[in-house]
Amino acid sequence: MTAVDPTSIEAEHRNARRARLFTRINKADAWFRVLGLSWVTPVLKAAAGDNPRGQIREIWRLLGVPLVAIAGFLALWAILAPQVQTSLGAVPGPVSVWQEAVGLHEDAVRTGEQRSKFEAMVAQRNERLIETGRAEEVKDIAYTGAPSYYQQIGTSIRTVFFGFLIATVVAVPLGILAGLSPMANAALNPIIQIFKPVSPLAWLPIVTMIVSAVYVTNDGLFEKSFLVSAITVTLCSLWPTLINTALGVASIDKDLVNVSKVLKMSTWTKITKLVLPSALPLIFTGLRLSLGVGWMVLIAAEMLAQNPGLGKFVWDEFQNGSSSSLARIMVAVFTIGIIGFLLDRLMYAIQAAFTFSSNR
Repeated sequence: MTAVDPTSIEAEHRNARRARLFTRINKADAWFRVLGLSWVTPVLKAAAGDNPRGQIREIWRLLGVPLVAIAGFLALWAILAPQVQTSLGAVPGPVSVWQEAVGLHEDAVRTGEQRSKFEAMVAQRNERLIETGRAEEVKDIAYTGAPSYYQQIGTSIRTVFFGFLIATVVAVPLGILAGLSPMANAALNPIIQIFKPVSPLAWLPIVTMIVSAVYVTNDGLFEKSFLVSAITVTLCSLWPTLINTALGVASIDKDLVNVSKVLKMSTWTKITKLVLPSALPLIFTGLRLSLGVGWMVLIAAEMLAQNPGLGKFVWDEFQNGSSSSLARIMVAVFTIGIIGFLLDRLMYAIQAAFTFSSNR
């Protein structure tokens, strides 16, 4: 009878647990990369004891080098900014911009408290009217104070998603049609080539006049400035999705197309079971490009349409001309850049969840 060594059994269990841990880390690594957190993987591996020295070099490459680059940028900015004089004074440095960001946050908190107080007063007034039998005098009075910085950010995000969704609804079907039919592709190609390079500043007057002529109500679901901005975003952002969808559909393996003919698939079945799954990677590439273009276009559209978002905030601060205006504009610039990055990561995460190709 062979004796069982408890030490060897414990070592096998420990190795099995270690293998399961590294399997989980490797699975999570794909999502860390999607979210822009690829440096987390070597941190976890180093903590688990997997070649700590090699993992530290990887952490330095993925996290240390970018942090050093950011620190260098901030130092260069702090040194050069005071040397540039404008009509509003010296260009604000990182400290001034951070102070204005904190101030905007505090203003937003105060605005939220004032709004909540106003809404509570309106609710109390309406309750008293109902209790005294004067229900016909009850009114929903809207808060008319200036929107906070966070509300302006929310307006811009809602506007860009509204325009982006309209662009997607238009571009994906047209792209599928162009990819499946050479005749449709020949018909759409000149239109794409003509309108794709048009600036949002050229679209904006046309959209403004059309919306003003068609959307004549003053109490509709959307404000005119919102529609003008959103439609301008749509007209400028639909082209990358249309082009990439057409390219993805046209690039489907011909053997799959022949199989669909042999199986006598209906057009709808062919599109849903064959075309879309095969073209999804390129479609999502187009969607990511379209969302980025839409977010970039939105700021210019909001400036001119006076839609109460980040674009209007930048324009109002430019017109204000106070000593803090330039720093506030720079806060908005960083906000726009960070939100643009987060929107791209969001689309990348959705793409990773719905596609299985490395072609992203």
